[in-house]
Amino acid sequence: MADVQLRTHGELIRGREPGHGMPGELFGRQDVFDTDVSVFFHKHWILVGVTADVPEPGDVSTVDIGRASIIIVRDDDDTIRTWRNVCRHRGARLKEVGKSTVGLLVCPYHQWTYDLNGSLRHAAHMGRDFDPTCRSLIPVQTRIVGTHIFVCLDEHAPEDIARLDATMTPRFASYDLRNTKIAFEQEIVEEGNWKLVIENNRECYHCQATHPELTASFLPEDFGFCPENLSDESLSALKDYSVRNASCQTSWEQDGFVSQAVEWLDEDAVTQFRTQRLVIAGAGESQTMDTKVACTKLFGTLERRDLGDVHLWTHNSWTHVMSDHAVVTYIIPLGPDKTLVRSKWLVHADAVEDVDYDVGTLTEVWVATNMQDKHLVEITHEGTQDPAYRPGTFSRFTEAYVDQFSRWYAARLNAHGV
Repeated sequence: MADVQLRTHGELIRGREPGHGMPGELFGRQDVFDTDVSVFFHKHWILVGVTADVPEPGDVSTVDIGRASIIIVRDDDDTIRTWRNVCRHRGARLKEVGKSTVGLLVCPYHQWTYDLNGSLRHAAHMGRDFDPTCRSLIPVQTRIVGTHIFVCLDEHAPEDIARLDATMTPRFASYDLRNTKIAFEQEIVEEGNWKLVIENNRECYHCQATHPELTASFLPEDFGFCPENLSDESLSALKDYSVRNASCQTSWEQDGFVSQAVEWLDEDAVTQFRTQRLVIAGAGESQTMDTKVACTKLFGTLERRDLGDVHLWTHNSWTHVMSDHAVVTYIIPLGPDKTLVRSKWLVHADAVEDVDYDVGTLTEVWVATNMQDKHLVEITHEGTQDPAYRPGTFSRFTEAYVDQFSRWYAARLNAHGV
């Protein structure tokens, strides 16, 4: 029997029927996964943490991204720096994944020792002609936007990170997000491909049926609905939504809070992102079960609680910032069928647990939502690997952003010669 010739990565994505899902091989094949990591996680800007991960000088956060590893440090000058986690001697890892506090970065193999600014301070037995200035740690291009630490592992980092920075910096300014602390962290390994994790996040078609906690405060209409054949009750609810949305947007803008949607998502984007100040249901204050603030000490010097939800998407993250707390989530692919989903709940740096906030109240919406999404991603990944799977049609009303992500994914592969 002749060997079956597998379609290449590029052939698979170019063969996607417009308005339909991706072929199953794009979610399950190891060669596709390896290319995805190389292109989308090593050559694009990705979110890898928040400033509160390294709150004090000497604090370190180590993150693995495929075969690469980086060290995020806050140095003695209170500057956040990012280094490749590779000793300049024989390549040993300097730090294991996770957080720690150090005075210096010391290689556990031969004790080459580096300052937090990356310079090599000590290397024993190397002789008089050894020049330590040529053996500093390798820097990683880093951009901090609000509290978000973005890095690009490629020396030719996409320049349109400046567009994201210019858009989000004024939106985050009133919140003083660098003056925050992590109240809670959650790590989930989802048994599904990273693209399915992002696709699931890009639509709310599924929200009403699967996210009762989230939809207590979140209005899925913000991300599309089918206006056809609506009942009188649904039409009335839609009218109420439109009136409230317009009223909130006007009120926010009058108080100087930027609200309109900005999208940089299509094929001409490199650093893909979307942002908008979203209306919150009920009391309109926060993404909690009672829609009121979970932390009574608001961010920065804010006095107004009903500031909606400043959301931000990138191709590996999603963020929700309310007046009282923020939820920042980013993903790291671990394998064709494994994705790490890491979420951090931020509150004002001076907020006191059990005085200003209760962790359970603060986290119950997104802890539940993340676990529900984990299940949805996993059953979808399993289904895409079934021989019976054929890509289905997207809803043009509720899954337009999923289709947009598929187009962008194809364009970026093509730009890198895949």
